[in-house]
Amino acid sequence: MSSGLALHSEPAPIVACTVSSKVHHFGLLIEDMENELGEAWGDLGFDEARDFIHALDNGTLEFIALAVREDDEADLGRIGEVINAARSKDIAVILIPENLSTAGLRELLRLGADDFVPYPLAEGALHDAIDKIRRAKAPAPAPVAELPAAPPTVATGQRMDGNSAIFAVQNLAGGTGATTLAVNMAWELAHADKKNPPSVCLLDFDLQHGSVATYLDLSRRDIVLELLQDATTMDVDGFKQALVTYNDRLPVFTTPAEIVPLDLIGPDEVNAVIDLASQSFDIVVIDMPRTMVMWTETVLNRADLYFLTLELDLRSAQNAMRFITACKSEDLPMEKLHFVLNRAPGMTDLNGKNRMKKMADSLGVSFSTHLPEGGKPVMQAGDNGEPLAEAAKKNPLRKEIMKLTDGLYKAMVAGASAKG
Repeated sequence: MSSGLALHSEPAPIVACTVSSKVHHFGLLIEDMENELGEAWGDLGFDEARDFIHALDNGTLEFIALAVREDDEADLGRIGEVINAARSKDIAVILIPENLSTAGLRELLRLGADDFVPYPLAEGALHDAIDKIRRAKAPAPAPVAELPAAPPTVATGQRMDGNSAIFAVQNLAGGTGATTLAVNMAWELAHADKKNPPSVCLLDFDLQHGSVATYLDLSRRDIVLELLQDATTMDVDGFKQALVTYNDRLPVFTTPAEIVPLDLIGPDEVNAVIDLASQSFDIVVIDMPRTMVMWTETVLNRADLYFLTLELDLRSAQNAMRFITACKSEDLPMEKLHFVLNRAPGMTDLNGKNRMKKMADSLGVSFSTHLPEGGKPVMQAGDNGEPLAEAAKKNPLRKEIMKLTDGLYKAMVAGASAKG
């Protein structure tokens, strides 16, 4: 199938930050920030805020919410440095004082805070302060209001019209989250539309070390080995008999129960299995082996998008360079490759972001998706045989995968509508 799907998935841009010594003391502020900005905000301490702001370009942040308690009055000098840094970058400052003395409040306002909202926050108070700042920064009245920049879009071909979309995932180094991404991507896509959910199938092509069955607590069927060997003569009914379904929603083609050679199948068999899956489902997600085999090219040519997971380390960089070189030497479709950075640096990790930029520049690629560290809940979900949506629905990794799949699904629907 020709590829018509191009992905541009980036984390939501950070437009504001809370700055405090102990943000957990300001629960109402956290709640209101989430209501106003969703995930487009971060949290910083006094010292890291000053350094972080100095490293920003002008216009990067709209405002900081500077939360100061009575206990912080001894640090007014450091807090003042944060305000000065913000003003030097044209960042508005909303002061959130709690039990602050009159002298302390007056000093911070004198340094240049744009507004202040006493804590505990009254209902709607933060919203009004943000609105006031945005109106103050708005350009002079014009006949037509200036529209905000459009978010990254996903260009698409014709999908959801009988032609299956195919997404493959391969890791460039062990432990970089390829199977976690494949499993959770498939599960989220299967739930992308509550009224009319697409049919999704997950294929585990890592014949020797595939762990999709483990991640979903599924049994491996003996018929899988038979189907792989006779794939070119198998029909759709035979293919469906080899599938094991997770929670009545996600059919999975697991690896065989026994370890088998990667060359047990060739391009013809792989094409045949993909054909059978494509005839039966709207979306096919493939978990690939890390090793490049003679049919890697087959899957890359068939896939609409080919996700490659890696981390900020030397082994990932070296393996990525080898993979890119191999693809270029064989004239394979590089535009299908999308590099997914696992355990991506957080917003305030300036050193990590610098390393990320250098790595991308040295490889000549961009990281289309940044997956945050999900912590122990991710490992526990895999051990318990559950997708993150079931085991840790608020986990930051799950949220980022949801953004990715939401963009993919909307693109597919838009493409199908355009054709219709």
